Amino acid sequence: MGSVLSQPERVEPGGGIEASPRRAVEYVPETVTRSVKLLVAGNFGVGKTTFVSSVSEIKPLRTEETITEASIGIDDMVGLPGKSHTTVAMDFGRITLNPQLALYLFGTPGQQRFVPLWEELARGALGALVLVDTRRIDKADEVLSVLEERGVPYSVGVNQFDGAQSFPLDEIRDALDLTPDTPLTSLDARHRGTCLQSLITLVEYLFRRVEARQ
Repeated sequence: MGSVLSQPERVEPGGGIEASPRRAVEYVPETVTRSVKLLVAGNFGVGKTTFVSSVSEIKPLRTEETITEASIGIDDMVGLPGKSHTTVAMDFGRITLNPQLALYLFGTPGQQRFVPLWEELARGALGALVLVDTRRIDKADEVLSVLEERGVPYSVGVNQFDGAQSFPLDEIRDALDLTPDTPLTSLDARHRGTCLQSLITLVEYLFRRVEARQ
């Protein structure tokens, strides 16, 4: 298979990012021999589709549908006055971390009725990045519970929405009742740099878990 990617963005040892221009990519480079699957999870309207779109080196796959009157009483639209579309299956994106390793991102739907789909998306996933919105932080409990029940390790990224009150990460950790070792970062889902740093934090955490087991 060929690729039109000339200089993939790379994660350097220690978490640094070697910046390079984003290019449209049609195929996985022939040199790629390993892959990692991660979930981007979170409740309804927390910014998962935006996140995947920001970091993916390929045109992301989206499965969005227009929100209609049929969702009244089913989807919680409180605090989301401008939301007009929602993911009904998944978002999919890819990052080539180095010539041999590709990272596949699967964004999950946020509504409770799609939990059975999570079961399939979680198969083979190394872990998950859970996005939270401080304006509706109580909604994150359900997502965290689903991952914990299924044994999927995760880190948490606080998506900083315009106009939302900012809180210290320690207060957010307490509000979510996270364990001391669960990574917690701050990001803007529209800005690729902060999203990549959150992914790096998650991957480093997952590797530490593997090393500890060994």
